[in-house]
Amino acid sequence: MTPALTALLCLGLSLGPRTRVQAGPFPKPTLWAEPGSVISWGSPVTIWCQGSLEAQEYQLDKEGSPEPWDRNNPLEPKNKARFSIPSMTQHHAGRYRCHYYSSAGWSEPSDPLELVMTGFYNKPTLSALPSPVVASGGNMTLRCGSQKGYHHFVLMKEGEHQLPRTLDSQQLHSGGFQALFPVGPVTPSHRWRFTCYYYYTNTPWVWSHPSDPLEILPSGVSRKPSLLTLQGPVLAPGQSLTLQCGSDVGYDRFVLYKEGERDFLQRPGQQPQAGLSQANFTLGPVSPSHGGQYRCYGAHNLSSEWSAPSDPLNILMAGQIYDTVSLSAQPGPTVASGENVTLLCQSRGYFDTFLLTKEGAAHPPLRLRSMYGAHKYQAEFPMSPVTSAHAGTYRCYGSRSSNPHLLSHPSEPLELMVSGPSGGSSLPPTGPPSTPASHAKDYTVENLIRMGMAGLVLVFLGILLFEAQHSQRNPQDAAGR
Repeated sequence: MTPALTALLCLGLSLGPRTRVQAGPFPKPTLWAEPGSVISWGSPVTIWCQGSLEAQEYQLDKEGSPEPWDRNNPLEPKNKARFSIPSMTQHHAGRYRCHYYSSAGWSEPSDPLELVMTGFYNKPTLSALPSPVVASGGNMTLRCGSQKGYHHFVLMKEGEHQLPRTLDSQQLHSGGFQALFPVGPVTPSHRWRFTCYYYYTNTPWVWSHPSDPLEILPSGVSRKPSLLTLQGPVLAPGQSLTLQCGSDVGYDRFVLYKEGERDFLQRPGQQPQAGLSQANFTLGPVSPSHGGQYRCYGAHNLSSEWSAPSDPLNILMAGQIYDTVSLSAQPGPTVASGENVTLLCQSRGYFDTFLLTKEGAAHPPLRLRSMYGAHKYQAEFPMSPVTSAHAGTYRCYGSRSSNPHLLSHPSEPLELMVSGPSGGSSLPPTGPPSTPASHAKDYTVENLIRMGMAGLVLVFLGILLFEAQHSQRNPQDAAGR
């Protein structure tokens, strides 16, 4: 065989297989589900298999099933087929693949599609640690939990097409189960809204009902709004409560967050006058569960980032502890301006803290730790020096550290009366007329004359006494006179 013939034969052998590969089976199809691959129990779902224009038939296979799950003719223009499930059940949950048949034979199978059915078990709980409010760019932990011993927890983020995050459950000392998912860094570029599920190892495509959705609030550094209550910080059950969040920044929307809660209340911003914005959050009629610490945030419509938080506002619920408290004034409820008075709050029942409120005051209640003595718990609220601004009606409450936002019934009201300044009459008296018991002095003209005459008599008697003493010390001088 000549060298040229040998070279041609080798070239033919090398080209033959390569040509057959290029003319081989069609590429594998793609498989997806609408509206998604996680479907609630009883809902419809459509599975699509897309292949080639040369396809003559499409076949859907379910893992674990010996027979094809379904076969369908292609839809025009013959490059895909539809497989419908009118009502999702656990029988439909599982892993699927599809392939299609053409004149060249069967294609290779698609990548797998895992079709999940939810709603088979009770929903878990989802919470944020330490809270659902986080500084922009910060990290946090989401806790998915249940009282039953399910094997795995799944965390899903709204609007994200990535695969769900799955963690094995961990048993707590309290008997419950949980999984902790680190999240972050949290940025305001998109919405951070999550749900979680759980499932057993032997049925990985049958999940629980979803948890209630949890939204994360990334807060920024723009100017904080102010938060105030229109009724006062201490309320009784059944009263109405409106919290007002406002700012001079001109925010378009506001949210109200209660510490320890998992949800926010959101309201559009109103502009009562140019340059100001505010939103009212009506929470009444209130119950003991409304007691707690609140903050609010503002944001602009074109931004997903919220402002810095407002200063905290404590809402206190009265009448939740039945031990009684009393309030008294020492030395008494009527005092002259400039003098001292102490308001004493007492109870025979146990309280960690006593709170003192003044009717109509804008500031929060005064708080003092209780002291125990003489078989009573008590706290002393000193007021010195007293001015006319201290006059008013006061009440006292007791609270316990186990739930500091729940208070006792109020004490009987105490009316503190402040008279004019001691030693002058520049301020009109605000209390009853002066009495000897109040040590007030009456500087009338008649009294001043009487005081002057008495002074002259005392001077004259002093001179006589001095002369008598001098005569006793110098008898010769006295005799010479």
